[in-house]
Amino acid sequence: MKICNKMLAEGFGTFVLVLGGCGTALFGHVGFLGVALAFGLTVIAMAYGIGHVSGAHLNPAVSFGVWVNGRMSFKEMLCYWCAQIIGAIIAGAVLLAVWKAAGMGSTGVFAANGFGVDFQVAAGVEAGYMNVGWAGAFIVEAVLTFVFLMVILGATDERSNTKAAGLAIGLTLTLIHLVSIPLTNTSVNPARSISQAIFSDCTTWSACGQLWLFIVAPLVGAAVAGLFYKCVAPKEK
Repeated sequence: MKICNKMLAEGFGTFVLVLGGCGTALFGHVGFLGVALAFGLTVIAMAYGIGHVSGAHLNPAVSFGVWVNGRMSFKEMLCYWCAQIIGAIIAGAVLLAVWKAAGMGSTGVFAANGFGVDFQVAAGVEAGYMNVGWAGAFIVEAVLTFVFLMVILGATDERSNTKAAGLAIGLTLTLIHLVSIPLTNTSVNPARSISQAIFSDCTTWSACGQLWLFIVAPLVGAAVAGLFYKCVAPKEK
């Protein structure tokens, strides 16, 4: 498959992921459980919809972990990153247009990721978010991304039952959201974090100011998973 086809697939898939997951968070009124399911179901849909084209990474951290594991080239990874971030930003812009069309005023947190008391207050204490410091947020994001990549690398390993990979990956992402939405609003995906941060508008807290953590921590977790999977399941000579 040509790289341009893969990039189009990744851009579209990440667009759908952000539109479905963050859109549910913004407009769904379904609570943390509903948002977790929305992200998981979207990944399952994209895995079977475009997985045969690009692998349906939909996430720069996933592509990074796959590259560290030796399953894609550095150039291809960079192309995936560009497509994923662009797709996510377009989805964020669509959500913003819908938000404005509905006359909802300031976007506020706008489903962005965050940590600490400022984020807790900005999102609304009554919403159920916890006051987690930057170190705790970093651990949460890195560890859960590590878990996510281990499942992805295992489920898509040619030695496993890859037909069930999409379901396993989507359900894992649902579980990850159930654990971490109250803590960081769940990133494990730098593209998703970037898209919402740039459209957020809050006077008491800056999503862009905390964005570094939701880029660095997932990449660290993904890199460790990419290396660790080589130890867990080494290729037979």
